[in-house]
Amino acid sequence: MKISEKSLRTRYLRILEKFANAAISALKKENFDEMLFQERMLKNYKLFEKCEVIKLNSSYIKELESFVNACLDFKNSKAELLNKANNLDKLKKSQTYKKDKHKSKFKEYE
Repeated sequence: MKISEKSLRTRYLRILEKFANAAISALKKENFDEMLFQERMLKNYKLFEKCEVIKLNSSYIKELESFVNACLDFKNSKAELLNKANNLDKLKKSQTYKKDKHKSKFKEYE
């Protein structure tokens, strides 16, 4: 049975986001331990062995991949990883579009 390209992309993206969410939650814990963090990241890396790596062109996905690679590098400090995580979150939120409702009502009070 042939798996479609779209399902491979979504599977890869979900694995990336699952890994990033686990890393971010581990980094934000008060009792952060670097050795436990490394063990958890290596355990979560096993998810990637099941999935095929797919080349994606979105800026958010490229940043997500670089964050995952930075987590697996173990050379970066906690502060650097949190900074990358915050930038990743900003990039994700900047891509969502929210329409300004009732623009004329906002202008009445100016």
